[in-house]
Amino acid sequence: MAQYVFLLFDSEEWFDNLTPEEWQKAMELHGAFTAAVEAAGARVLGGEALERSTTASTVRKPDGGEALVTDGPFIETKEALGGYYVIEARDLDQAIELAKLCPAGNVEVRPIMSTSDDAESPA
Repeated sequence: MAQYVFLLFDSEEWFDNLTPEEWQKAMELHGAFTAAVEAAGARVLGGEALERSTTASTVRKPDGGEALVTDGPFIETKEALGGYYVIEARDLDQAIELAKLCPAGNVEVRPIMSTSDDAESPA
């Protein structure tokens, strides 16, 4: 089975007035998503919620230059990376169907590149 990362993007504004009850409901939705993945014969291999993008640091390393560290995310957008799942699925089609069940506003599905010694190099 192939592995995919689901990158969860959404507006961070919902954190501003989040109640403990709303947080609990969001966690229940993610628990239901995990159960749906398992029920489909796929597996959740890992995943985490991320702190707000305002807590990020970015390290930029220009060619031949010295590393520059800045506060904040790499780019400014209306939506921020809020978490991720690592999913093992039959194929991309199944991964996309599972991403449709994820309770995040936007889910980027990306295959994980194998870097083992017997892996083919990327094209």
